Amino acid sequence: MPRPHGPMGNGAPEKAKNFKATLKELLSYLKDYKLGMILVTLFAIGSTIFTIIGPKILGNITTEIFSGLMKKISNTGGIDFDYIGRISLILIILYIVSALFSAIQGIIMSNISNKISYQLRNKLSEKVHKLPMKYFDSKTHGEVLSIVTNDIDTLSQALNQSITTIISGIATIIGILIMMISINISMTIASILIVPVCMFILNLVVKKSQKYFSMQQEYLGHINGHVEEIYGGHDIVKAFNGEEKAIDKFNTINQTLYHSAWKSQFLSTAMHPIMQFIGNLGYVVISILGGYMVIRDKIEVGEILSFTQYVRTFTQQISQLAQVMNNVQSAIAASERVFEFLHLEEEVKDKKNPAEVNKIEGNIEFKNVCFGYDNSKTVIHNFSAKIKDGEKIAIVGPTGAGKTTIVKLLMRFYELNQGKILIDGKDLTDFRRNEIRKLFGMVLQDTWLFNGTIKENIRYGKLDANDNEIREACKTASVDHFIRTLPDGYDMVLNEEADNISGGQKQLLTIARVILKDPKILILDEATSSVDTRTEILIQEAMDKLMEGRTSFIIAHRLSTIKNADLILVMDGGDIVEQGNHKQLLKKNGFYAKLYNSQFEVNENELDV
Repeated sequence: MPRPHGPMGNGAPEKAKNFKATLKELLSYLKDYKLGMILVTLFAIGSTIFTIIGPKILGNITTEIFSGLMKKISNTGGIDFDYIGRISLILIILYIVSALFSAIQGIIMSNISNKISYQLRNKLSEKVHKLPMKYFDSKTHGEVLSIVTNDIDTLSQALNQSITTIISGIATIIGILIMMISINISMTIASILIVPVCMFILNLVVKKSQKYFSMQQEYLGHINGHVEEIYGGHDIVKAFNGEEKAIDKFNTINQTLYHSAWKSQFLSTAMHPIMQFIGNLGYVVISILGGYMVIRDKIEVGEILSFTQYVRTFTQQISQLAQVMNNVQSAIAASERVFEFLHLEEEVKDKKNPAEVNKIEGNIEFKNVCFGYDNSKTVIHNFSAKIKDGEKIAIVGPTGAGKTTIVKLLMRFYELNQGKILIDGKDLTDFRRNEIRKLFGMVLQDTWLFNGTIKENIRYGKLDANDNEIREACKTASVDHFIRTLPDGYDMVLNEEADNISGGQKQLLTIARVILKDPKILILDEATSSVDTRTEILIQEAMDKLMEGRTSFIIAHRLSTIKNADLILVMDGGDIVEQGNHKQLLKKNGFYAKLYNSQFEVNENELDV
């Protein structure tokens, strides 16, 4: 999880597993912006040079004022204000140019970093759609989302800020050393001796605080996960009176986070006064040594002022570079996650000369299909079935029998371990995935509606549909009347969870979406599970009309809804244990008959009650 921004984000940096390889790949993206990077470097160095010259000129002004006062006291002259004025004007111009150069290099670098972020986001977006479904079975949505958002933001900020800071910092340190040596070598050596002391203390504090920052990051993730989980299921929490338990768990996590946070922040904030104290000791040494040099006429008074400013800037740059390197490590760690995601194995490529789907009739055959979500565990065993064009096929069985898996394989969400699925005699892999999926219309038990108007949600099935087509689809799905009773009708905006309408109404809208698509093959996975009996009858009639002349797959738990199916496949443990129509299966008095009779007995008992 990337470090958060703000005061709690100054922790020990995350480290990449392969720093060099990740850095090399990141630099390959910067190569496309060679001219921009050259300009950034030149402007950063130019800005630094003009800034470095400033203290030297200020020292000359101080020396002139001091000399003028001495002359005034001895009545041999006075302060040359014309000279001071000219020097001051030059100094102002230098600072203005420095600020201008700094602004230009900042704008160029910001443009480069945002372009790279834009490029990587596009690649990530494309990659998401190319990854096999099994990848998302092993990852949470939050983990994938974190890569696309947090890691890219971390990388973008590092590119925007760290590169210019590193270039300017290195140029400043080199320039300051040259200026300090030009003033006095002895004082320069004395000043440099402060650096190892600073770095030793800095390293000591970082090591001490690292374990607390790691704990802080860990429990920050725990507290975010807990809040998200409780908020997402707040209805269930309230229904089971789980508020106190949720609060107690939050307090426990929050207490640990608090203790680790204040310790890490204390150690982090303690670095600044410690470094300042050491720096001030250095200034005392320089002042004493500088005063001695002035008495010996080895340097001017103004040069002590210049030298002190150089030392202050030098120390600041060392500390800043150390901090920037921490940010760079975090950025490289974020980059590594992004690049690892981009290098993930993609779905099996479509064939170069794919078969056409324009003349598909809808004859489907499963031939000895074997499949497992995990290669070590097979959930579909030697599945075989033939479905003719226009037939209505029902797939029934207990939970976990593999009913929905068969449909996912048919839509090529997963690749088979063994066997074949044929459409009109051609292997499913002979077609392009997106072309195959255009043939299907799918209504799942778990509805999916996005944040937008009802009209936009239904049009998702056919993006070029006009308003009349949308309305006719809704009438067929028996949802038109309900929509027109809403405040904004078809223009009503559904919120993110679509919880401003009921579960049954959501299901009706998804059915209308499939009706609008007018597919050749229908897949109905418990399509009427969330509606009442009266609405179910209306939808069933609509579905019967829609299924005429189309190959249709119906996954159902309520067996009363599939009596009219041409073929019923009864599954158990990944195998077809029985197949036939409703009457044939009842006559066999086997697995299907037991399922059906058990449901019938439940219904009878409900009626008795």
